Amino acid sequence: MRWSTDFLQSYDTAVLRCILGEPMALTAGTMLGQYEILEPLGEGGMGEVYRARDQRLNRDVAVKVLPEYLSGDRTRLQRFEQEARAVAALNHPNILAVFHMSTHEDLPYMVTELLEGETLWERLRRGAVPLRKTIDYGVQIAHGLAAAHEKGIVHRDLKPENLFITNNGRIKILDFGLAKTVQSEQEEPDRAPTLMLRTRTGLTMGTAGYMSPEQVRGKQADPRSDIFAFSAILQEMVTGKRVFQKPTSAETMTAILNEDPPPISDLAPATPVAFQRIVQRGLEKNPEQRFQSASDMAFALEALSDSSSSLTAVHVPVPNTNRWTGRVLVAIAILFVVAMVGYFLVRSNEAPSVSNYVQLTHDGRQKSLLALMDRDSTWN
Repeated sequence: MRWSTDFLQSYDTAVLRCILGEPMALTAGTMLGQYEILEPLGEGGMGEVYRARDQRLNRDVAVKVLPEYLSGDRTRLQRFEQEARAVAALNHPNILAVFHMSTHEDLPYMVTELLEGETLWERLRRGAVPLRKTIDYGVQIAHGLAAAHEKGIVHRDLKPENLFITNNGRIKILDFGLAKTVQSEQEEPDRAPTLMLRTRTGLTMGTAGYMSPEQVRGKQADPRSDIFAFSAILQEMVTGKRVFQKPTSAETMTAILNEDPPPISDLAPATPVAFQRIVQRGLEKNPEQRFQSASDMAFALEALSDSSSSLTAVHVPVPNTNRWTGRVLVAIAILFVVAMVGYFLVRSNEAPSVSNYVQLTHDGRQKSLLALMDRDSTWN
């Protein structure tokens, strides 16, 4: 069958390989130095991932291979190597660890830690994330970004697909500096493909729904660009909805430039005001008005997590129709207090009365209550 050029460009390369029936590059039992390939884990636009066994250290690892049909693309090869160098320079519990990089029969590959769990994108398919979990994940992401930024590394493509939640609840940031080319402007409603678009001012990289305004304009991304994407992810976690999502990538990017993000309170009314303000500041159009570092954002989220009162529902003001009811209740309470105070004051002014008496002395004569009272008055 003959495929047109336009058709081929409208699909991701990995999807085309499945359509054409091309096998994956490696099979079980293949040895890459000390690493034995056990089974494939998945494939995407930037390569294939396998479970492997480190024979020397006796542990399972992940092996990411850039197949031959991709390694011939100089841009993709450069970005594959860039990812390995960038992540290898980082040593942080919230960033995927890279152990080794080499080639096997002209196929570049890198060895990383093996993660068990799911991506944040997979988690969000089941709905919004509880607030406490969102804050916990947010603190971890912020610390990971801060570690990368301190090394001069900007992710540029932070999105739920690039955030992994391990089975023990740890967040791992994946795919630093990666981008896959998407020629078609029409995107899936659920997935967020990475774009690499040439504009008048430069090269625009990122994912349409998570790109910062400066990235949309083709300007150079800096740490504050990651903060914008991070803030969009935080809002998506608590609401279950993407902040900027239009039918096409072009419309989505236009919304990022010109539209305010929808208020969190519209979709998640119980979200604390303090959390909403953190997200709103991170989504400012002007980078100067955002958090200036991921460390600052981590501090703000940690302060929110430490304050138990901040995690309660937002106070909703009493509507005008209920104000008179509240005032009546307050007036009744005041009248009740005044009545009780008056009652006790009146009782204290009344003359005391004797209801009974007990004779303490016995001189043989009968005593009456009146006589006793008269006798007692003579002592006054």
